[in-house]
Amino acid sequence: MKRRTFIAGLGSAAAWPIVARAQQAERVRRVGILAGPPTRDAFKQGLAKLGWTEGRNLRFEERWADKAENLPAVAAELARLAPDAIFAVGSPPLRAMQRATSEIPIVFAGGVDPVDQGFVSSLAHPGGNITGFAFGQFPLATKQLDLLKKLAPNLERVADLYDPADPPAAEIWAQIEAAAPLLKLEASNVPVRSADDIEHAIAALAREPNGGLLVGADAVTGANRKKIAMLALRHRLPAMYQVRYYVESGGLASYGPDIIDLSRGAASYVDRILKGEKPSNLPVVQPTKFTFVINLKIARALGIEVPPTLLAIADEVIE
Repeated sequence: MKRRTFIAGLGSAAAWPIVARAQQAERVRRVGILAGPPTRDAFKQGLAKLGWTEGRNLRFEERWADKAENLPAVAAELARLAPDAIFAVGSPPLRAMQRATSEIPIVFAGGVDPVDQGFVSSLAHPGGNITGFAFGQFPLATKQLDLLKKLAPNLERVADLYDPADPPAAEIWAQIEAAAPLLKLEASNVPVRSADDIEHAIAALAREPNGGLLVGADAVTGANRKKIAMLALRHRLPAMYQVRYYVESGGLASYGPDIIDLSRGAASYVDRILKGEKPSNLPVVQPTKFTFVINLKIARALGIEVPPTLLAIADEVIE
């Protein structure tokens, strides 16, 4: 063997461990997603910024269910695929995933009081296979009702539109029921399980004047947010939502944590889990920022003149 050839061969052999390490680093990891389009997309964007590229080192297994009764089957199917981690949005999807697997790491976004709901042992030390970014325990519904009354001073009645399968629904209704009399409002809770339920509920509310809506952030209202916004506009009902993307879909206003931002945060936890950390050691993150968004175009269409004081405190005004 010629000396030059022999040295070249040694060089190639020396490079083998480097090549092997590169191949190992680029192995494809699988991440399950149980979330709808806005939060799902934000989560994916968050992972992309952290160096995870679909088709190169990451593969997604995506599932969703518009009705709560379909969640157990969807969650069980996702668990059977045995991804490296799962991202879930909201309490019902998280509950379904919790029942489907106690082994696969689960990172959630949204949901209220994960300790009381039994998802984690504590915020600082979750234990188990679940951690994430919560919606917080701040009395959001009280603030939302107050802002809605300021937007529509003639408001006399308000309906709480929500999915009864969503665990925080009872707590939210308790807040509304306590706050409504202080604002001289008559409040009613209206459970909805389908698009037909939503249509009937809004039509019934519109039969009397000076009505309005508080819309929960759950699987049913999320899947039908454009329909809710359209019906509210058609019946000239001012409506307040929990999250921003309902306003982007034609809603009047929203107040609450930014679920899109929480979903991007969840991506950072999935990144850490894929790199070897355990969900039990990652503390649950509580929101620190609450955003008030007003859609001026919808306000004008509803004949609402937004007070300058509300425009001044709004974090975002959609023209």
